[in-house]
Amino acid sequence: MKQFQAAIFDLDGTLIDSLHVWEKLDEEFLNKRGFAVPEGYCEKIATMGFLDAAQYAKQIFGFPEPAEEIVREWNQMAAYAYGNEVKMKPHAREYLQKLQRDGIILGVATALPKRLYTPVLENNGIFSWFQAITSGDEVSRGKGFPDIYLKTAEKLGVSPKDCVVFEDILPGLQGAIAAGMQTVGVYDACSGGSEEEMRRLSDAYIYDFKELL
Repeated sequence: MKQFQAAIFDLDGTLIDSLHVWEKLDEEFLNKRGFAVPEGYCEKIATMGFLDAAQYAKQIFGFPEPAEEIVREWNQMAAYAYGNEVKMKPHAREYLQKLQRDGIILGVATALPKRLYTPVLENNGIFSWFQAITSGDEVSRGKGFPDIYLKTAEKLGVSPKDCVVFEDILPGLQGAIAAGMQTVGVYDACSGGSEEEMRRLSDAYIYDFKELL
């Protein structure tokens, strides 16, 4: 990769190891309604904000309740886990510390709403490390588009060409590339099926942050 001034990180599946939380949430939510989790469902909704994901779930499963009600239930189920249980991925903390020592500005671009990203960052003691955090509900389009990355770069005061984005999902990489940024693909079991294409598109691809230390 070329030199960069700012590093922008996704949270779920990239910096934090939250796969088990959403697998459990999706399974409990759908099982309670008599459905199993379909193949590819996790990866599909990972690209969306909560409201879009709820609307997608309504479309797929025909749930009668409003999307907003589904979002409230998801938030209630996830809030405790994000504030108490979800930890960072191996060596992610050490890599963030290395970037700070190197004078790199840190940002977050996440589909998570503030009520979830704040407790998980605070619980892991890294909230203050980021100069800008952008949530999916601050932009009109999801992670397959450049909007969230461009907004984060704007908040950081750094040109898109001087940013590198770390993402575990293919649409995230595609959106960051469309924003004119360098990209690092990060392996996560939820999006492992896209690894070949992610490797092809990204400037680098890692299984573990220790590869960058």
